Amino acid sequence: MRRRHALSLLATSLAARVPAWSAPTESERFHRWLDAQWELTLQRDPILATSLGDPRYNGRLVDTTTPAWRAQARRELRQKLKALAGFDKARLEPRDRVSWSMLKLDLEQELAGERFPAWMQPISQIGGLPSFLAQMGTGQSIQPFKTTRDYDDWLQRLAAAVPVLDGTVANMRQGLKAGVTQPRAVMEKVLPQLQSLAVADPEKSLFWGPFKAFPDAVPPADRERLTAAMRQLLATRVLPAYGRLLAFVRDDYLPRARRTTAWSDLPDGKAWYAWRVRQSTTLALTPDEIHEIGLKEVARILGEMEGVRKQVGFDGDLKAFFKYLQDDPKFYFTKPEDLLDGYRALQKKINGLTPKLFDIQPKADYEVREVEAFRAESAAGASYEQPAADGSRPGVFYVNTFNLKAQPIFGMETLSLHEASPGHHFQISIAQEDQTLPSFRRFGSHYTAYVEGWALYAESLGKELGLFTDPYQWYGRLSDEQLRAMRLVVDTGLHAKGWTREQAIRYMLDNSSMAESDVVSEVERYIVWPGQALGYKIGQLEITRLRAEAEAALGPKFDVKGFHRVVLTAGQVPLPVLRELVLAWVTERKRA
Repeated sequence: MRRRHALSLLATSLAARVPAWSAPTESERFHRWLDAQWELTLQRDPILATSLGDPRYNGRLVDTTTPAWRAQARRELRQKLKALAGFDKARLEPRDRVSWSMLKLDLEQELAGERFPAWMQPISQIGGLPSFLAQMGTGQSIQPFKTTRDYDDWLQRLAAAVPVLDGTVANMRQGLKAGVTQPRAVMEKVLPQLQSLAVADPEKSLFWGPFKAFPDAVPPADRERLTAAMRQLLATRVLPAYGRLLAFVRDDYLPRARRTTAWSDLPDGKAWYAWRVRQSTTLALTPDEIHEIGLKEVARILGEMEGVRKQVGFDGDLKAFFKYLQDDPKFYFTKPEDLLDGYRALQKKINGLTPKLFDIQPKADYEVREVEAFRAESAAGASYEQPAADGSRPGVFYVNTFNLKAQPIFGMETLSLHEASPGHHFQISIAQEDQTLPSFRRFGSHYTAYVEGWALYAESLGKELGLFTDPYQWYGRLSDEQLRAMRLVVDTGLHAKGWTREQAIRYMLDNSSMAESDVVSEVERYIVWPGQALGYKIGQLEITRLRAEAEAALGPKFDVKGFHRVVLTAGQVPLPVLRELVLAWVTERKRA
């Protein structure tokens, strides 16, 4: 008895010191699954991993041009949806319920989009793997060139690109047979891009940049080996593959490319465009509804522009004012370096002003960089490239200096606010740096209405920050907002209302002071990227509406820094989810 009693006491003592095993919570199980899915995402998209500063897959390039890859992608979508349904949403933590709902929406939307053959249109004047591969190969983009391993990784990745380039041709041939092609008008802009890439001499190739001067970390013996390997790879495989792509586009594709521009003219095009509209806006808006919103916004902004014309004392109507802004040399730089220096000065100024409206900012900084010459002619006026998640590479605010008449001085403050701080740089970098968010919300890029809506909303903060004191800079703000309002009209006009390319160009010229070259570039972007441009204004209108509703509901309890924190710390979310988060914050503030 005494022994049994002693054993019982020992067992009790051990139980007190060793915690009992417990099953993982539903949220813990969910996070483990999310982590595993994200790892699969990086393996399936190694360039995404590189862009995030994850070097493990820098030597890989997945061939997404094959039927086998597309079939596997469909299987994985269905498997993920089935696995997601296995989690009890009601038992998840509140923040995880948001992730569950978002992921379900994403997967269902992707699966619905599988019926549309986007793979038949792999390149356009605004991008595609052939041009992005060259951008990486310059050594000025996401692909690192610091060590011998980096160079070996790039050789391996570049070699893997050859079947992808040939697969691009094969898929475009399929598009010709199915009547799913890009319009001839925009594909003509692709030719000079490919001509600059399909050179015969490896040392005159854009890919030769990192091999002209090696970093100190690469030993001389390795430099000799790497140089010989790169010359051989370019001469015998890569540049000939670009040559085949160029010849195909020039000789086969262009003569048979469609003469129309509307997405609705493609097979199943009306449904395809509706799907793209929903993807971009995350709202149940029809093209007709969006068109009407755009017309009203264009008219409102024209009225505000008229106010600026009167304020500066311009003697003439608004059309004459537009021409004055286009033609007077005082509104434009004559040297690219002056434009770049101007943006760098704005970077310092705005960085000092953001604490007025924000109690959160990214740890990463950004740099101002010129768009590479080979893609400048058809690239956007500006863009933003996210920093590496590990801090090894800053964000990049790309400025296009190809046509300085498309870069007015009066537009600089608003463009900087949009592309850099507190626009894209704040939103993207803050999300990346929040390690409590699931990776797909930190690094994903699913919601144009949120991402671009925030950047356009950020432009509207200029006066509150202390900018736009010059009426011409305020006009620049209105001009950029007008661009986004016109997009609602023109995108839906082109793809749902039968507008021609020329009609769309004329509408934008009549309602803005934009340079014609810039207007043409914009319209041709909407032609090949339908729906995407709708997210900007729709998102900005919703964020502005949410702020106004929160201010009205909270009165003196409204805190603009707190509002911005809620919007920026959500990660990328659909607009309906953002509304739920803001309303929850309002309720919480009311109780405080």
